Amino acid sequence: MPTTNDHVPASWSAAVLCRFPVAPGHRQCQSHPIARFAAASLLSLGLLGCQSQQTPSSSSAGSPPPGLHRDASASRAAFLAAYPVFMHPRCLNCHPAGDVPLQGEDSHLHAQNVKRGPDGKGLYALKCANCHQDTNLAGENMPPGNPNWRLPLPGMRLVFQGKAPAELARQFKDPKLNGGKTLEQLLHHVSEDKLVLGGWDPGDGRAKPPLSHVEFAQKMRQWIENGAVIPE
Repeated sequence: MPTTNDHVPASWSAAVLCRFPVAPGHRQCQSHPIARFAAASLLSLGLLGCQSQQTPSSSSAGSPPPGLHRDASASRAAFLAAYPVFMHPRCLNCHPAGDVPLQGEDSHLHAQNVKRGPDGKGLYALKCANCHQDTNLAGENMPPGNPNWRLPLPGMRLVFQGKAPAELARQFKDPKLNGGKTLEQLLHHVSEDKLVLGGWDPGDGRAKPPLSHVEFAQKMRQWIENGAVIPE
């Protein structure tokens, strides 16, 4: 293994050695242990100084500064474009303000006195799965289906009904109100969850949301990636 002295350039050694006194009759600027050590120390400090200036901090490496390339206007516009989907019966009917799901294109209270229940899947014998099977039933206005058909849990109601855009955006950003999700998880939910995707396959006789699912997911991505701005 080379010693520290092996890395000292000759020009550095000469510059330092010439400042040390030498015995009479000896060649000026000869090798001197103390001088060699001093030169090595200066070189080491110089290299460390360069490294400290060139090496990015671990907190910023691999990621842009906060807010870089974010467009607040684009974020606000994207959420407002997605908002009508949340207010459409295909989404709104399962996100009511109360414990009774909504039904139909006019979002009236569900018939048969159906209630949310402790797991969101109905109360007592009136379970969602009694009518809502794993897939849509054939025929106009027959019950749509999904293996996980339910309302949000009573402790996390995720209400859409009656929410203005700013209120809904705040709810989506707050893990205490959105089911404990990060914005990344929220984006995955609206993009991939089959219960959400069912809104665009509602069965015969039902209208689909005003945006395609691809457009809706793109708008939500634009909202989040540009800062998830609250549309006041």
